[in-house]
Amino acid sequence: MEILIDRLDGKAVVPEVLMISDENAVKVGTPVLDKVKINVKVLGEEKGDKVNVRKFRAKSRYRRRMGFTPLYTRVQIGKIT
Repeated sequence: MEILIDRLDGKAVVPEVLMISDENAVKVGTPVLDKVKINVKVLGEEKGDKVNVRKFRAKSRYRRRMGFTPLYTRVQIGKIT
């Protein structure tokens, strides 16, 4: 399974597991589960879709346009033990 998360800037990925469920039971941490580990592999970085922000004030000829492109890190979730 692959997911996109906010850019990591080369930091190591250490996920905290808050809850895990299987067919029979649900385990909830207080606040995290210490014995559960997740194998995570960083696949690379990519850009997201551009977000356009526009400001407008009526009757004053005020118009502004600003854009923003978020950066993401693609992560592959491996085995959960």
